[in-house]
Amino acid sequence: MADTGTTLPDHAPSAAPRGRRPRRLPLVLVLGSLTALGPLTIDLYLPALPRVSADLHVSPAVTQLTLTAYMVGIALGQLVVGPLSDTLGRRRPLLTGLAVYVVAGALCALAPDPGVLIGMRLVQGLAGAAGIVIARAVVRDLYDGLGAARLLSSLMLVSGTAPILAPVLGAQLLRLTSWRGVFVALTLLGLVVMAATSALLTETLPPTERRHGGLPATLRTMRDLVRDRPFTGYLLTGSLGFAALFAYISGSSFTLQEVYGTSPQTYSLLFGLNSLGMVATGQLNGTFLLGRYPSHRVLGIGLTVLGAAGAALVLMVTVTHAGLPWIAAALFLTACPVGMILPTTTALSLQRAPHAAGSASALVGTTQFLMGALAPALAGLGGRASALPMAVSVLGLAVAAAGCFLALCRPWRNVPDPLAR
Repeated sequence: MADTGTTLPDHAPSAAPRGRRPRRLPLVLVLGSLTALGPLTIDLYLPALPRVSADLHVSPAVTQLTLTAYMVGIALGQLVVGPLSDTLGRRRPLLTGLAVYVVAGALCALAPDPGVLIGMRLVQGLAGAAGIVIARAVVRDLYDGLGAARLLSSLMLVSGTAPILAPVLGAQLLRLTSWRGVFVALTLLGLVVMAATSALLTETLPPTERRHGGLPATLRTMRDLVRDRPFTGYLLTGSLGFAALFAYISGSSFTLQEVYGTSPQTYSLLFGLNSLGMVATGQLNGTFLLGRYPSHRVLGIGLTVLGAAGAALVLMVTVTHAGLPWIAAALFLTACPVGMILPTTTALSLQRAPHAAGSASALVGTTQFLMGALAPALAGLGGRASALPMAVSVLGLAVAAAGCFLALCRPWRNVPDPLAR
């Protein structure tokens, strides 16, 4: 397919990094915190799902809608904020989004019924999208190719710590307060992140590099990106891999606690261990694998492990009826390869949009979270009585991700590695 004016051809070298780079440690901490805030808003709340269901007198399926609403909000919010940041710069949309996130979190804590809670979770997702989409755009503003991939992997060290600690902290919060206290904690955290961002993150998109032309120009840019076959391949591969991870995340709360009888504390420890595996794989990906091995090969290995873990889950649930230790091991192998898949596909996608990082980041994030928003519904189809829907969802999404990678990215082609040194 011919390349558009927005994307890089496969054989093109990376452009030189733009502008003066800020110090790496503050940059990683701030961008990692912005990236982590979205998942943390999910994971800190996960152990409370059964209590929300009981307190508001609704079914687990309705409770899962609070997750779906948040995911839809993050997806749609990125689609707006990403292109907006290409026009206005990164700081103003980012700080505005964080302020709205704080207000929405406080209103979630006060929600009197499921409808208000679902609505405020939607608003919270719309606002929280700013941190995720702009953090990725800032990475592309400052780094290209392998440098961007390694920084994205480094961000997982910070953002991945959130899923490790969040369920543990959420379970401990539930020993001291109700699920409403979890939202109070999230509101306070949002204030801290907003203060740190305001103090430490400078503008990374100079006025001379901002895009103009309003909505028509934005739509043309996104049309050109979607028409670019490799971009769309990386986009769908990463998004389906993310959805497989979220099928596990959303389904494991009820599965492990109500099918396999674990306590909230045990569930949070298992969840934290799996997140630790994903973070460790992300660091291995950024520091050792990428740059030494072709990025397509690294991505293919991650997809293979994810598919094998999904197949093992289905077999354990339907044939062997394995106990908790074996199910926990398969879930660990489900989480780990995502540490390879997400940073690699994100870097490969953004590499093809050097002059529209906000719009490209928006498409990546929107697609990821829209697909992720479907995962709780799929994983919850069996209610409280079965782990099979979760297992089948993980396997099906992993197979779909591998299919998109093979069909659209065509990794067997003899072209230079886009993330080579």
